[in-house]
Amino acid sequence: MATVYRWRLAPDGLATRRQLRALGLRPGGQDVVAELHLPRRRGRAPLVAYLYRIDHARPVRPMTPGRAVALAAAMRARRTCPNCRTDVGYCIPRSLGMCVPCHDTPTPASFR
Repeated sequence: MATVYRWRLAPDGLATRRQLRALGLRPGGQDVVAELHLPRRRGRAPLVAYLYRIDHARPVRPMTPGRAVALAAAMRARRTCPNCRTDVGYCIPRSLGMCVPCHDTPTPASFR
């Protein structure tokens, strides 16, 4: 079990994944060293953040041309409406399953 610290009381030299990313680093396969717990009210479980050692972190891997192409294709798929097959310029909400104009336009079957 990792060492547990209360929120904002972790020692220097430890960082969360987001903090590592902001520094241009990644955990690099190291195990979690400690946990931060933010207690919450009304019997809810505490929020947990995992901490990694900064001195053992590795630099973020550079973006390769192949990864850039794959990322662009994935984002294009998220912006393409499956109903009208157009790139709507924003990520389609999963709750709707289609672009907002297609969702808001009534279908002939709904007029019955």
